[in-house]
Amino acid sequence: MRARKRHLADSARSFLDTYTHGLTREDLQRLFTRDTREAYRFFARGIDEAKLSGVPRHKRWLARARLFFWAFTLRLSPARRVIYGVGLLLCLIGFLEMFRGFGGDGSSFVFGPFNIDLGLPFPHWAPGTGKLFIGVALVNLLVLLEVADRLSLKNDLEIAREIQYAMLPQAAYDSPVFEAFGLTRPANTVGGDFYDVLPRPDGRIIVTLGDVAGKGSPAALLMALLLAMFRTLVDEGLEAAALAERLNVQVSRHSPASRFITLFFAACDPVTGHVVYVNAGHMPGLLRRCDGTFEQLSGGGIALGMFEQSKYQAHETTIEPGDTLVLYSDGVTEAENHKGQAFEESGLRGVVAANAKATPPDLARTILRVVEAHAQETYLADDLTVLVVRRKATTP
Repeated sequence: MRARKRHLADSARSFLDTYTHGLTREDLQRLFTRDTREAYRFFARGIDEAKLSGVPRHKRWLARARLFFWAFTLRLSPARRVIYGVGLLLCLIGFLEMFRGFGGDGSSFVFGPFNIDLGLPFPHWAPGTGKLFIGVALVNLLVLLEVADRLSLKNDLEIAREIQYAMLPQAAYDSPVFEAFGLTRPANTVGGDFYDVLPRPDGRIIVTLGDVAGKGSPAALLMALLLAMFRTLVDEGLEAAALAERLNVQVSRHSPASRFITLFFAACDPVTGHVVYVNAGHMPGLLRRCDGTFEQLSGGGIALGMFEQSKYQAHETTIEPGDTLVLYSDGVTEAENHKGQAFEESGLRGVVAANAKATPPDLARTILRVVEAHAQETYLADDLTVLVVRRKATTP
């Protein structure tokens, strides 16, 4: 029996040591001081202090609590707001059911571990009510702190999203020969897909679309790094294959070993329609000819960042008047519906063929709209990005 008790005591002590590992008194104190104050300030930003100052002092605390409750719950989504409200209501009903009336004979007032005898008619509660109340209060404090942290992070991500979008072309490119338009829908607040349209002094335009492995903040940081490096190397006037190799070296040296980047870029000549492109492990470009046929622009090399010594080969084609080039990320063709069926390249070809006369902005928006409709309520596992480039049917 003693051995069993000793074993249970050792197990409890081991569990407690593991569960509280790393906890310091300063951390616990900060939880109820700084963290709680910061959470209160976060949710109380919308409270009109001037209006509260006109409320009588004995009613002010109740008015402040009500305003704070609304400020907190309205930050939740409607569904979570309802669940939280129902939970609090059930707690209140439970506390009322545990009420045993008032004691008028000077009996003691029991609240948790305390037994206070003041000779006054205090309310009587069922045993354990005080502990239950403290437990509910601590859980609500934890929810408050966690929601404040998540919302603060979300605000930071929204700012990061605005910065990320500002790095991408904001309007359609339109010249006497070419028109282009790109669009992206990140799976999370920020994503790792990007596109660019860069007019060159010699009249050519360079179009590119890339996809950083993964999604979210890590992919977004690498996306910004790659886009900056790509624009710098383009300004150096490097040829397509040499540019891809230089870019691969930089990505290999400055990104984590677990990350790689697929990239497709092409240089288009407005006079002849001649196109030189490199595909670094990306989805093949889809070229729709004006006669309705499709060609894949594949070939090239391995994804950027996998091996520093990788070599890349440039390929060539010609975009004739009326032809449309569609670049896209794998999130487009791999988007699945509730049955697990991917959109696939055949679905993309169908959308492009059905909207052959649409402008590049309209075609890009239609592609993403159809992909999202295909996915329906299914969670999109990857970013969606498309870039449409068209050589006008009538050229000067």
